[in-house]
Order: sequence, then C-alpha cells, then structure tokens
Amino acid sequence: MESLVIALATVNLVSMAGYGLDKYQAVKDRWRTKESTLLLLAVIGPLGALVGMLTFRHKIRKAKFYITIPLLLTVQVLALAWWMGLIPTG
Repeated sequence: MESLVIALATVNLVSMAGYGLDKYQAVKDRWRTKESTLLLLAVIGPLGALVGMLTFRHKIRKAKFYITIPLLLTVQVLALAWWMGLIPTG
C-alpha cells in the first residue's frame, strides 16, 4: 500500500509540474507542450493536473480540460476505492 501511495504522489507531482512548465513556457512565449501530452499527464495523474490547472491558472477556459480532468479524477478515485474494497461489488 505504501508503494501505491508513493507512486500516485509521484505521478501527480509530475503531472502538476507539466502544467506548471507549460504555463511558464506560455508566459515566456516559448515552445509549448502539446495538449495531447497534457491530457496524457491528466490520465496518469489527474489530481496533479487539476491542482496544476488551478494553481497556475492554466487551461482553465478550455472545455476539454475543465470537463475531462475532473472526470478522470473521479474515475481514478472510484477505481482506487473499489480496489481497496471500499465499494461493495454485488
């Protein structure tokens, strides 16, 4: 269980950093991260992506981000709860 927490924390920190880096690049008018890459980071670490979006105020106006990322986070939380046996299966 401890390694799962470490893995989830790591991928979410990487995801958040990806959003922060892209925002920094946008402000400096430099090369940007593809939206598909940012969405892939969100699939892997949706909490980090959401925190990154809100912290850096990045991609908050784009529907594919402000709708998709909370949905991905919900799916990940539900999957984790199911895996941990917190959601009964009938």
